Amino acid sequence: MKMQEKHIGASMNRVDGHQKVTGAAKYSAEYELPGMSYGVLVGSTIAKGRITGLDTKAAERAPGVLAVVTHLNSPKVPGFKPVGKDPSQPATTGGPLKVFSDNEIRFNDQPIALVVADTLERAKHAARLVRAQYAKEAHQTDMKAAAKDAFLPTSAQKNPKSPMADYQRGAADALQKASLKIEQEYVIPTEMHSPMEMQSITAHWEAPDRLTLYDKTQGTIGTRRDFAREWNLPEENVKVIATFVGGAFGNALHSWPHESAAIIGAKVVNRPLKLMLTREQMFTSVGYRPYTWQKLAMSATPDGKITAISHESIGQTSTYEEFTESTLAQTRMMYQAPSLSTRYRIAALNVGTPIWMRGPGEATGAFALESAMDEMAHLLKLDPLEFRLRNYTDQDPERNRPWSTKYLKECYQMGAERIGWSQRKLEPGAVREGDWLIGYGMGVGTFGAHRGSAHVSAQLLPDGTAVLQCATTDIGPGTGTAMTQIAADALGLPPEKIRFELGQASFPQSGSQGGSSTVNTVGQAVQDACLALKDKLRELAGAGNPAFASAKKEDVALASGYLTLGSNAAARVPLADLTKQPGAALVNVESKPTGNDGQQYSMYSFSVHFAQVAVHVLTGEVRVRKLVSGADAGTIINQKTAANQMKGGAVGGIGMALMEHAVIDDRYGRYVTKDFADYHVPVQADAPAVEVFFVNQPDYHVNALGTKGIGEIATIGVAPAIANAVFNATGKRVRELPITPDKLV
Repeated sequence: MKMQEKHIGASMNRVDGHQKVTGAAKYSAEYELPGMSYGVLVGSTIAKGRITGLDTKAAERAPGVLAVVTHLNSPKVPGFKPVGKDPSQPATTGGPLKVFSDNEIRFNDQPIALVVADTLERAKHAARLVRAQYAKEAHQTDMKAAAKDAFLPTSAQKNPKSPMADYQRGAADALQKASLKIEQEYVIPTEMHSPMEMQSITAHWEAPDRLTLYDKTQGTIGTRRDFAREWNLPEENVKVIATFVGGAFGNALHSWPHESAAIIGAKVVNRPLKLMLTREQMFTSVGYRPYTWQKLAMSATPDGKITAISHESIGQTSTYEEFTESTLAQTRMMYQAPSLSTRYRIAALNVGTPIWMRGPGEATGAFALESAMDEMAHLLKLDPLEFRLRNYTDQDPERNRPWSTKYLKECYQMGAERIGWSQRKLEPGAVREGDWLIGYGMGVGTFGAHRGSAHVSAQLLPDGTAVLQCATTDIGPGTGTAMTQIAADALGLPPEKIRFELGQASFPQSGSQGGSSTVNTVGQAVQDACLALKDKLRELAGAGNPAFASAKKEDVALASGYLTLGSNAAARVPLADLTKQPGAALVNVESKPTGNDGQQYSMYSFSVHFAQVAVHVLTGEVRVRKLVSGADAGTIINQKTAANQMKGGAVGGIGMALMEHAVIDDRYGRYVTKDFADYHVPVQADAPAVEVFFVNQPDYHVNALGTKGIGEIATIGVAPAIANAVFNATGKRVRELPITPDKLV
């Protein structure tokens, strides 16, 4: 009997690749509906205060204008109710901004009006005619000045066991008693997501109580839930469609004011309304990686054993919504440290709310931790890799649990060989090629191997095609391709006979695509649904064939249009016969974590990044010559798309290390880096050919597929690897990113 071809682990091309390169893929701004109207937002020009007057008459009289919506005439949104015990509190206190609900201004470029017209050009013209008067108040956008008023997040105030609460293990005074120690401050500036596709939405009220949204979102179910609650609608009355998403690094994990504004505008004009943010509005209205100050102290014995670590962090948030992230999580569990303390605070500024950005929190925290590891190794005159090995953890020191799996040592060895780590000199500035100083650095990353609950339906069509549906989205990593491979192996069908449909809230429920959890969660649900479908087919065949009625589940196979038994070559039933009745060959399966593995083991993915850089001795220009990124991420479903994920994360890490920095003019509370002319992201010339490798060892404690997740660890640890390489090349330690030439000359 011919062995079934295995598709998991293969480098299969993307199933949606042809649609994307030919333009057939339809994104949220590309849907055309009868009677379409177009919305353009008008933003505030102050960062704090009140609107005292709005002149919209010229805009209303402009050609083609259907409506100008402001706080003065906006329909009341049922979900826009004041929160908190004090009814006098602003409507936005403690939650997302409730657009057009009052005259308060909380950040510069906050939406104050929506102009709706019959063409986009007319809406843009009329938007320029809106005039506002303000009672301006003193604002605060300077993070350094605001840090003195930083506070413990409310979640930690209410729950001492919150991940944001202060943490202490071992002796609290260990650092004070240590003689061999370092203490340094590290700064990550505000960074913008900058996806190719800007945020856009088409809102259509099909009836007074039925709403359809074509939206750029990473979670159709979460978006449906948010706007059903906002408009007091049954969730089944809200359709959310996001079949294709043109890049998102976390900024589409939140429901934003422009979405609410579009829905309000569509309600006012009683027509479908399309709204796309401008690139400048992407810098002000849909989140960012928050500016974060960190202080890290570390002590060690002369032979290189860490004795204590203290890690403090202050991150920025908005004045109307508390945003927190896991900046200190990696420090608490990555290295062996008998005494360790962490302290996290946030400072409220007159800016829009931050949001998770790839490697949320951990990428920020890893810059401080992995830079400090390099600094301590230098103080000890130890190779940084050897220093990490001497403090390697064989179990989670934070939770006192074994790792579900951990192959980080294997990553160290494989990466060091590929980068040529043996050529690294202990003394900085020791290697020179003409006018270029050469250096090597490394950085480590980790992120939880999370798995949630997901539903997947699977149906076999009369032509032998298996159709699977799930509400999950695909923001670019190749989710549909990975699910096709998982289904092909589970069913025994070729990938071309699998169709995985996603991106609609009407499909079986799934969580958002974020936190490196999609393959862990949806992938397992796909496998479970396919196995259930095979068993359903076995039951259907067993009604007329005793051989199938008594067969074991694992003995059933689909091959060449037949349901067959591996133990009985003569037993076979045409698949077409089993699908004659509508819905006969259809299953809907919920897959969720089972057992108590999550309580018995600590489950993480791990990565290591090695960088070789060249720094020009006169100009301070930094070139990343080589980057090697390796991952212990469990079973690799698709070698090609997984490697693409790692390469994309590495490029993001280059931007984080060398270029990205959103500059705000504190006099006005407005960003001056508001486009790609001033806000620099890496282009081809900035990124070397990234070499990627995987340990590819399964972790069956996470799920039956053995997957662990890649998306976040692809970025976490890259920036410090480059920073450490720059130090090795020049002897200059840059602790405030980005590493620009002025900091090296």
